[in-house]
Amino acid sequence: MSQRPLSLRVAVCAALLAFATAASAQTMPASAPASVATATPSTLPAQLQDFDAYVADTLKTFKVPGIAVAIVKDGKVVLAKGYGVRELGKPDKVDADTLFAIASNTKAFTAAALQMLADQGKLDMDGRVIDYLPWFRMSDPYVTHEMRIRDLLAHRSGLSLGAGDLLYWPPTSYSTEDVVKRLADVPIKNSFRGHYAYDNILFAVATLVIEKVSGQRYADYIRQHIFQPVGMDESLVDMTYLKPGMDAATGHASYDFKDVKPVPPMAWLNDPGAGGIYASVNDLAKWMNVQLAGGELPDGKRLFSEKAHREMWSMLTPIPIGKPSIPELAPLMPQFSGYGEGWFLSDYRGKKLAWHTGGWPGFVSRLTLVPGEHLGVVVLTNQESGAAFNAITYRVLDAYLNPAHKTDWVAAYAKSVKQGEARADDSWAKHEAARDKHAKPSLPLTGYAGTYRDPWYGDIVVSDEGGKLRLRFSKTKQLVGTLTPWQHDSFIVRWDDRSLNADAFVNFALDDDGHVREMRIQPISPLTDFSFDFQDLRPVPVKAAAKPE
Repeated sequence: MSQRPLSLRVAVCAALLAFATAASAQTMPASAPASVATATPSTLPAQLQDFDAYVADTLKTFKVPGIAVAIVKDGKVVLAKGYGVRELGKPDKVDADTLFAIASNTKAFTAAALQMLADQGKLDMDGRVIDYLPWFRMSDPYVTHEMRIRDLLAHRSGLSLGAGDLLYWPPTSYSTEDVVKRLADVPIKNSFRGHYAYDNILFAVATLVIEKVSGQRYADYIRQHIFQPVGMDESLVDMTYLKPGMDAATGHASYDFKDVKPVPPMAWLNDPGAGGIYASVNDLAKWMNVQLAGGELPDGKRLFSEKAHREMWSMLTPIPIGKPSIPELAPLMPQFSGYGEGWFLSDYRGKKLAWHTGGWPGFVSRLTLVPGEHLGVVVLTNQESGAAFNAITYRVLDAYLNPAHKTDWVAAYAKSVKQGEARADDSWAKHEAARDKHAKPSLPLTGYAGTYRDPWYGDIVVSDEGGKLRLRFSKTKQLVGTLTPWQHDSFIVRWDDRSLNADAFVNFALDDDGHVREMRIQPISPLTDFSFDFQDLRPVPVKAAAKPE
């Protein structure tokens, strides 16, 4: 069985550098483009005259059921259009009003909310988090004391990549406050403000700060103070606000590394500030224009101050620049790369970019602004293919920034995807070659059964069910799977939900008396999404008398 995931679930990881994105290379027949557009061919740049055909090729190449795109230029909406279907097997077409999960593109809204509260004098962006949440704790007292509001938005805390994500991804029964309180036990592995490592959990802290300072629920604050002034009448803070019959896309993923099918909807209720929003490209076109106008609304009022805007788009955390995965992606290599407050900052063809991506079960997206050209493009998809949104984004950017040269980014990203899949296959082949197929577990299967407790996640239960070992994360309904022996005291857990693409090695260490001392979990594939941060867990057996978590 191949352990090669066919997509990257969170495109944010790929967002470190645009040319590094890898995603599905499967193909499917694309539905005929369905569209609601604000542009005519005569208003589009020459490179975009065949845009419908280009997007159709993207749908087919990367096996994406539906895509929506909006382009803004000089304060006007040049194009807002949908392609393909909302859900495979159903006739409803994607249009410019179709709602998609925008995932980590939510972070810019959270940053804006904090800056708006700072504009009103209700908080200080350089104030200590403990001044607003006195009970807030990191696992290092110095970091606890020195963590500022601005640090929550900049991915420079010392936490490792995606640290703590299993507290809410896949969905858990923890509250936002539970998640933040468990930060006290999430290990800090790097120096504070020392380098970049993407996280989501500190945006849960930002969520609570917004609620404490404003006196409103996060959802209510965003709706009243951002959506309404901007005119984002269709947008929702999380999927629990979706109603039957609404124009909303369904997310899709590759099940068991084969067929793309719909995935269960996910509500991120315990970290909404990191990635909860659902929006349409029509609404996001309005958001892009307000951003490009430096916070000025169409009526001349301001959503946030010029100072706030400058700070959000000022680099706080440099990001190392790597080499492109293939020569065809070399033109995407930036001269600088970093992170501001809820925004990636880099350059393309000599122009500064402010941008972000988002990844969600079944959805990935990218929103890109070119401030010097008053240009913005957003691409929303209902399949987990970062290659798709990048191929479309760079076709649009080239149309305005490099009109004399036309690059087939679909072909380039398809090649990159295949290379990534080959690397994953090589990794699995190395595991197979190193395996001692004759090595049996040291203990009978019942010897591994029991409750294991991790300091920050909580309980993980291994049970003997009819001669098979089953593993369950106590707070995460989707993380249930079967353990099969691999070699010695190592097993593989294959999750019941085959859309997760996150099978993992589970290794048990024994003490001198032959009892299990600890468990360790490690993703099998190098392409498993970083939010499955199994490697940070340190579960140990819990005595029968211990109180369950």
